[in-house]
Amino acid sequence: MMRQLLVRGMLAGLAAAAVALVVAWIYGEPQVADAIAFEEAAAHAAGDHGHEEEVVSRTAQQTVGLITAVGVYGVAVGGLFAIAFAFAQGRLGALGARGTAAVVAPAGFVALVLVPFLKYPATPPAVGDPETIGSRTVLYFGMAALGVLATAAALVVGRRLAPRLGAWNATIVTAAGFVVLIAVANRLTPDPDALPDGFPATVLWDFRIASLGIQLALWTTLGVVFGLLSERALARRTAPAASGPEPAG
Repeated sequence: MMRQLLVRGMLAGLAAAAVALVVAWIYGEPQVADAIAFEEAAAHAAGDHGHEEEVVSRTAQQTVGLITAVGVYGVAVGGLFAIAFAFAQGRLGALGARGTAAVVAPAGFVALVLVPFLKYPATPPAVGDPETIGSRTVLYFGMAALGVLATAAALVVGRRLAPRLGAWNATIVTAAGFVVLIAVANRLTPDPDALPDGFPATVLWDFRIASLGIQLALWTTLGVVFGLLSERALARRTAPAASGPEPAG
């Protein structure tokens, strides 16, 4: 069954990647173009009049490069989603396949996207020191790992507190503890790189909102599509068991 769920997770990831690509082309690429224009203008103003040959053309980056990157990302996230779904299935009360997927999808979005985004949001070209890419990458994935652990702990703690406090109170207590933990982590981790002088604030804002919107579209589509696919697979698996053995003639 795990193999079937993995296949469905990757298929759902491809569907989610297709939706995310549309959002990226409509809302993300214009901000990238504006950021590149600012970077080139800043280099020209600094006296760098040389023309550096592009290794990969901008057209290739917008088409083949973006399609490949988002497609691979979607398949990888879909596989991880299937594993998380398999772990959560049957442990969230009486939720069926679609209900479980509807819980796993926002939980994954919060853990892997929102938590690191709040401290280290996406940045367009010309933002951030190239020499700090390695350290910033480590910090970002560190926050993502914290998000996964904190989200998993919140789900477990909330489920255990529910019988004593009630579902509503347990949710409030768990959410408050989650927010406090993430706030403390944000306070203790290093701040991101400062913006270059003169970088348009609207471009940065629109780029970050677009980046968050791309992820939201991907995770929403993933949850919906995987819920439908897994429900059918689980229904076919349980149908023979529910019917029982045929009576002897």
